Amino acid sequence: MTTHSLASLHHQYSFLKRLSNSESIPLPPSSLFLHPYPSSSSSSTTNTTSSTTTTFSLSPTTSSSTPTTSNPISFDTLKHHLSTQNFFQADEETRRLLIVLAGEAAQKRRYVFFSEVQFISEADLKAIDELWKQYSNNKFGYSVQKRLWQKANKDFTKFFIEVGWMKKLDTEIEQYNYRAFPNEFTWELNDETPEGHLPLTNALRGTQLLNSILSHPAFEGEEDEKEAEVKGSLRDNGPKPLSSLFPKPDYSF
Repeated sequence: MTTHSLASLHHQYSFLKRLSNSESIPLPPSSLFLHPYPSSSSSSTTNTTSSTTTTFSLSPTTSSSTPTTSNPISFDTLKHHLSTQNFFQADEETRRLLIVLAGEAAQKRRYVFFSEVQFISEADLKAIDELWKQYSNNKFGYSVQKRLWQKANKDFTKFFIEVGWMKKLDTEIEQYNYRAFPNEFTWELNDETPEGHLPLTNALRGTQLLNSILSHPAFEGEEDEKEAEVKGSLRDNGPKPLSSLFPKPDYSF
């Protein structure tokens, strides 16, 4: 039965071919569903000749050059920019890395939702932070920003002023406004550069993303020095009992 079916299919194809030759009717393209593109996947069907190898697979929904979270992430580019003091490109690379680490949805969207920060591993976020601290003499990095944020009692307006993301306006009343990107930010490391100035996190549409980054488990050990001092002060000089407010009676007479 199988032999008859194959013979029938061959007969129909031969008929269509003769018909197309006589009436100029185009045959369906052989690449209607399969498209060749470079790939190293072992699950693809491979057609090998003596000189070249072409891998065929179903048309991919995303470009093969788009990085995914399943592939190992390289921090070499970030390290290069930081080691050469190219802080602008390092900031751009940091933003790209966060998008890659946040997952495929962030890659397609090209920016990160605050709810996706939880999918970034502690090791990867710490690696980015350590590179920033290493090549800035501990002046830049997320952990540095978290310490300053806690020092400002997690008040983002005070934090933005502290790290130089907002500038004071020339008005009678003390007012501040966000700096314009990129010209009004500092892209060099010197004594006048505010601590925690880099890397930047866009907060024009809200502070949820920055909050999620600074609250990430990767930086849970960064305790506010001021808060630690207050706790220590309370332990040493805590509220005294009421009995201490009155002189102790002397019964020695």
